[in-house]
Amino acid sequence: MYDILRPLLFQLDAEKAHHLTLYGLGVAQRSGFARWIARPPADLPTTVFGITFPNPVGLAAGLDKNAEYLDALDALGFGFIEVGTVTPLPQPGNDKPRMFRLPRHEAIINRLGFNNGGVDALVRNVRQSSYHGVLGINIGKNKDTPNEKAVNDYLTCLHKVHEHASYVTVNISSPNTAGLRDLQQEATLYKFISVLRAAQERLGSQAGKRKPMLLKIAPDLSEAELDAIAEVLLRTGIDGVICSNTTIDHESVADDPRGGEAGGLSGKPLFARSTAVLAGMHKRLQGRVPLIGVGGILEGSDAAEKLDAGASLVQVYSGLVYRGPHLVGECVNEIRRQREATHAV
Repeated sequence: MYDILRPLLFQLDAEKAHHLTLYGLGVAQRSGFARWIARPPADLPTTVFGITFPNPVGLAAGLDKNAEYLDALDALGFGFIEVGTVTPLPQPGNDKPRMFRLPRHEAIINRLGFNNGGVDALVRNVRQSSYHGVLGINIGKNKDTPNEKAVNDYLTCLHKVHEHASYVTVNISSPNTAGLRDLQQEATLYKFISVLRAAQERLGSQAGKRKPMLLKIAPDLSEAELDAIAEVLLRTGIDGVICSNTTIDHESVADDPRGGEAGGLSGKPLFARSTAVLAGMHKRLQGRVPLIGVGGILEGSDAAEKLDAGASLVQVYSGLVYRGPHLVGECVNEIRRQREATHAV
């Protein structure tokens, strides 16, 4: 069905198509027609950082920023869903237009800028949903919060989402909030993560249930910067790393009329870079910190390659725009074949 609808959706502005697709998915789920959109894959249980996931293929943050469509997205067969990025206060994000499709490259450029309804709205939506699967909540800072006070925004979000999240992702790698990536610098990152980790453990102790904390990193870091980040992650005891966010390097799409748009590039052109960062972090962390591979997954074989590079789980987003919901099952089935082939050796 998506193959029929995609040409129509691609006639619309990318952000309008995004919202229309989610709305239509919600209607289909409530009407009982979701089974015509996608057939959920058979379970492929995967246990990572103490959580057992029904399958290792999840939805990346950014598609459902406010957790408004959890029930509808659950019908597509994801092993886990990550919502956000959410900030303490509502904010509109950057000026429109701010999302652009590059169909020839199977890519997307966005400069949304953490547009969301605020953490209280997200928590309210989670409470009102019927979703009981693995839920990641991705947290960030408001645009007007200076970096020296950024940790306070993350602490506010962490406290408010802790009860409702299966795990929490700290996003300091979006290219669309000015100065945010500066928080990845070694000395700053160590202090920043140490404060959040202390709050994480305190909240877990109070609640009687520890919630893993993950860090999402950029794909545009130098080898020296990756070395420093790996050292910080090992010293602070972070639970997991997501490799990676979107890239600011648009060289691969320079021939596209939209290739010069400001913002983060995702989709197929990101695959090689994000997978290289993933493999590099796997080597640096020596298997001591689980990794989630995201970036440029458009086929089941792409998901399997992320696992070969060191990921324990994968996430998709832009691939859904170009391939549709059946990409989820395709990825799960390819990972299943990979596991069976490994066990047969």
